[in-house]
Amino acid sequence: MKIFAIILLVLLGIIILGMVLYLTIGRICFKIALARKSTAKRIVNKEMSKVIEQYKIDFCWWDKFNFENYTIDSKDGLKLVGHFLPNSSEKLAIIVHGYGADYKEMQKYAKYFVEKNYNILVVENRAHGASEGDMMGMGWLDRLDIVEWINFMLQKNPRFQIVLFGLSMGASCVCMVSGEELPSNVKAIISDCAFDNVYDAWKHVFKSKAHLPAWPVLNIFSSYLKNAYKFDIKNADAKKQVSKSKTPILFIHGDSDDFVPTEMVYKLFDATNSNLRQLYIVKGAGHALSYPIAGVEYERTLTNFLNKYIK
Repeated sequence: MKIFAIILLVLLGIIILGMVLYLTIGRICFKIALARKSTAKRIVNKEMSKVIEQYKIDFCWWDKFNFENYTIDSKDGLKLVGHFLPNSSEKLAIIVHGYGADYKEMQKYAKYFVEKNYNILVVENRAHGASEGDMMGMGWLDRLDIVEWINFMLQKNPRFQIVLFGLSMGASCVCMVSGEELPSNVKAIISDCAFDNVYDAWKHVFKSKAHLPAWPVLNIFSSYLKNAYKFDIKNADAKKQVSKSKTPILFIHGDSDDFVPTEMVYKLFDATNSNLRQLYIVKGAGHALSYPIAGVEYERTLTNFLNKYIK
């Protein structure tokens, strides 16, 4: 009996230790990767500040206009903020920023649409900027927020012809939106440097940036998120969503992107209905640098694509 009791105590100790490790790893990874003030977000912002000139962003541009600030409620009760600039047309571009970014970093893209006589709505993703939320959505949770923004804007003008534009995580977001039931007002989607799946994107970052194997840490984190937050990152799959899309999608990616591998855009492109897809690869462009590098050619590609679907 004593031996049996000892074995039970040992097994119980192992189980308790395992649970402690599981929760510890999960919480640490959450703070590193998904929390509003995550370590990864700070690193991204620090690296961005070092190379800000490469992105050719004019932050002063925003001060030239009187944006209207809008607020909506997400399905899970968060206050989300967007910045609207009206124009003299019924064309509307909804612009979605990337991971850890400030919406003002979308200046070049906002400027392009304004000059093409679009109304623009530049959103602040959950857990970013003035929007509420303690956990970033990696595009997957944000996809439903964008659906809410679409419905909100159509209440203001049911005749809006809408294009969704996203960069990096925002690009994955608009790809994920494409698989939802969307009103016919959504005419086109532009995805610039999207990842194809949240789990695979993190797996790449673990290996290339952190020099860590995805197993077991990423698997533990994935399980932790699923249990603690009902967020299944393996199910957060842009490929599956674009395969259901009824909306034309322009996929853009730099062939020198080592943060979101270029191979991911081919997976997204291949998963999309052949009648609804277009691919634009920018030579020599790193992550989110296709527009700054390609310039006029980038704009021409966007314009030719949009002219097919938005009048």
